[in-house]
Amino acid sequence: MNAQPSMMASKTQSDADAENSDVAFTFVQALAAELSGGKVELPGFPHIVMRVQRVLGDENSDASRVVRVMGSEPVLATQLVRMANSAALNPGRAPVTDLRAAVARVGLDTVRSATIAFAIAQLREAPSLKGLEKQLGVLWRHSVQVAALGHAVARRLTSVSADTAMLAGLLQGIGRLYILTRASRHPSLFKDPLAYQTIEHDWHLSIAAALLENWGIADEIVQAVHESENFERESRGTPTLTDVLVVATLLSDLQGEPEVLRAQTLCAKPLQRMKLDFAACEAFLAESAQEIAALRDALG
Repeated sequence: MNAQPSMMASKTQSDADAENSDVAFTFVQALAAELSGGKVELPGFPHIVMRVQRVLGDENSDASRVVRVMGSEPVLATQLVRMANSAALNPGRAPVTDLRAAVARVGLDTVRSATIAFAIAQLREAPSLKGLEKQLGVLWRHSVQVAALGHAVARRLTSVSADTAMLAGLLQGIGRLYILTRASRHPSLFKDPLAYQTIEHDWHLSIAAALLENWGIADEIVQAVHESENFERESRGTPTLTDVLVVATLLSDLQGEPEVLRAQTLCAKPLQRMKLDFAACEAFLAESAQEIAALRDALG
């Protein structure tokens, strides 16, 4: 007599698993269709991001036009001035008090980084994403950590532009953000963490590359983001932006997991190209800790 309730419970669980599987399959189909259709846009992203990107991508634009566009959004302008005065980007401590001086000091890639930081902050307040504040916060903290590490790796260990590396680090998680915003329409996806993580792992870099191409981001950054989890990538010559982003991603993901990091230093090619064995990784993280913390604070 006790068997029937057990069978019913098993059947109910099987039905739930099948339903979750159907939802995941339908979701992946939708992602594939969006990618193949070339219409990948991040819902809820402020229009100011596109306006800034268009201005920065126009070879006829000058500093006055950049300042005018950014100044139309006071919160964004404040964000950039704050970054220009941060300990990480202003080691001389000479104060910047206006937007024009801030743009001149930090350069265009940092202008882009400030714009992305502003946009993510706005997205986290979007009514359509209510209830996902925790997930959005986790994603943003990860992006900021990769960006800060990328800046430090580029500046200390390579000839790659540190500002470009910071921007690439911020954009590395944009595909995850896209998946999260889309998944908000399918609440049952969050009931199966493994299925969600699998979708995220399989799709986020392809989606990020498609988004960045739509935004007109430089090919170098698009490639770096797309290959940022290819820990076995081979390359020759001096380290590239892609190498920097791979190393930043590894260090971000494995900080606090020394044994896993030690194992990666024996096989991850970009770490080896920068002569980062386990001891060198630990030394780098210790020596750059204040710089990384200052950049995290600057990005918000």
